[in-house]
Amino acid sequence: MNKRRPSMRDVADAANVSVSAVSLVVRGKPGVAAETRERVWEAISQLGYTVASSENGKSATVGLLIERSSMPVILDIFYGDVIRGFQTEAQRLDYQVLLHMFDHAAESLETLRTSLAGEVDGLVVANDGDITREMVIQLEALQAPLVLVESYLPGERLPCVLGDNFSAGYTVMRHLLDLGHRSIAILRGPRKYSSLMDRLKGCLAAAAEAGILVPPEFMPHPVSGHPQKGYVQMQEILRLPQRPTAIVAISDKTAFGAMEAIKEAGLRIPEDIAIAGIDDVSESAYARPPLTSYRIPRMEMGMLAMQKLHHLINGETEIAVKSVIYGDLVARESSGGPLEPAIPAARTGHAE
Repeated sequence: MNKRRPSMRDVADAANVSVSAVSLVVRGKPGVAAETRERVWEAISQLGYTVASSENGKSATVGLLIERSSMPVILDIFYGDVIRGFQTEAQRLDYQVLLHMFDHAAESLETLRTSLAGEVDGLVVANDGDITREMVIQLEALQAPLVLVESYLPGERLPCVLGDNFSAGYTVMRHLLDLGHRSIAILRGPRKYSSLMDRLKGCLAAAAEAGILVPPEFMPHPVSGHPQKGYVQMQEILRLPQRPTAIVAISDKTAFGAMEAIKEAGLRIPEDIAIAGIDDVSESAYARPPLTSYRIPRMEMGMLAMQKLHHLINGETEIAVKSVIYGDLVARESSGGPLEPAIPAARTGHAE
C-alpha cells in the first residue's frame, strides 16, 4: 500500500503554524518571522514534504467553493459572473484556481476538508445555502486564509464581500411605491440564503415606511427543488381572489418565471401587473418587456474577494471587514415608470 504523500497541512501541523505561513515560506515570500521559517523548513525536512513547482515558483493555488446546483455553475446567471471576476483577478495576480462544487447529498464535511487541506493557499466560499455555518467554521480551522462572498456569519469576524442586498430590496420596493402601487407581492427566496433574506428585509422595510403591510399570501414560499420557482409562486398569487398590482421578485431569475406565468394568464406587463427584479443580469435588458432591476456588481464582487484573499495569503495585515458593493436601480418597461439608464440607490451600503 502506497504511503500518502505529506501535504502542506501536515507541515503546518508539525510546525504548529498556519497553512498560509507554510505557503509564504515555501514561496519565499515575506511576512513570516525567522524562527517560524526555521520550524517550517525543519518540518518539511522531517516529513519529506516535496515542494511542488507551483509553490516554489510564482503560481500558488486558490480555491473557490460553491454549492452544486442543477445547472453548471459557470452558466448560472448570477454566480457565473462572480466566478469570472474571481478567475480574472486570480490570473492577473498569477494564481491557479481550483473550483470545488460541494454536493451535500454525496459529500461529507470531512471529505471536503480532506480534499482541500494542503491543496490550496487560500479559499473563497461563495454563497451559503448548503454550505452551512458549521462548514465555514470547520473550513476556517484549516488555517488557510478564507474570504466569504455573498454570505456572512453573525458573530464571526470573517472577511466577506457582499452585494448591497438590503438596499436592493428597499430600492426596488420604493420604486414601485413611488409609482403609486400599494398592493405589492414579493416573490421571496429560500431562507437558507442570507443574501435573499436581506433583500426581503429591505422590501419589508420600505413597505413599512410607507405604512403598507404585505399579507402572507402575497409572499408565497418557493417550491423546493423546482427549476422555475418564480413561475410556480406567481401562479399561486394569480389564483388569489384579489391579485396585486405589482411584484417584487427576489432575483431576476425568479422574475423571468413570474413574467411567463403572467403572460400565460393573459395579463399585460406592466399595464395589469408591474414587476421588478434584483441582480440586473444581462438577460434582463432583453426580456419582453425589458425588466426593471437593481444591478448587483457581480464580477466586481469576485475580483474584490480575490484581492482580499491575495493580501491574506501574502501575510499582509487585513482587518476583517464586511465589504458591501453599491448597486443601482435600472428602470425599464416592466415596472411602467419613467425610464432612466441607472437610478442611484439609497447609499446604505457600507464597510463595517
